Amino acid sequence: MSDKTALFEAFAQIGKALGNAKRLELVELLGQGERSVEVLAATAGLGLTSASNHLQVLKQSGLVATRKEGTKVFYRLAGQDVAGLWALVRQVAAAHLAEVDRARAAYLGPEDTEHLTRAELLGRIQAGDITLIDVRPREEYEAGHIPGAWSIPVEELLDRLAELPEDGTVVAYCRGAYCVFAHDAVRTLTAHGRDALRLQDGMLEWRLADLPVEAGA
Repeated sequence: MSDKTALFEAFAQIGKALGNAKRLELVELLGQGERSVEVLAATAGLGLTSASNHLQVLKQSGLVATRKEGTKVFYRLAGQDVAGLWALVRQVAAAHLAEVDRARAAYLGPEDTEHLTRAELLGRIQAGDITLIDVRPREEYEAGHIPGAWSIPVEELLDRLAELPEDGTVVAYCRGAYCVFAHDAVRTLTAHGRDALRLQDGMLEWRLADLPVEAGA
């Protein structure tokens, strides 16, 4: 093998590691914060052995790192550049593959929810005229959330409507631009007479924009 080929083979390791839908889903989940193998497996709908194998491929390619806590192994993205790479993969795919748009519509549902941009959200936060809710699972909220956001996982929203102010606007956000939770939350809120919007993208893009993040409950 020539030196040039060896160099391009090294580059190709990244493409090979990302060339699997479930591994991309694991990268998406790790973009929300460090997670144990068990939690990643359950969230991605994988068996523990299958999740471990996929994570090993990502680790061998340098995309994720690990730490041990007793018998548990925790994974995290190797750097913010990995989250940026995943965001760029989505952007390029959406720009050049018609099937992305079709799959997105099938997954997220009709364009029946109103949204606002990050810049608009920052303005509304400063004005203090919204209630911001994080509808991701609680462990993702605790790993990092937009300052001032309430943690109301989407599956709890219906039971916790009374906690939200009846007047004013509720803004929901979740993992990223292709996360269905915020869409579902806005549909639930509007069906119950609330004025609701969703953040156009989500926590992944918020972090990549180097905006403030709080951790903990």
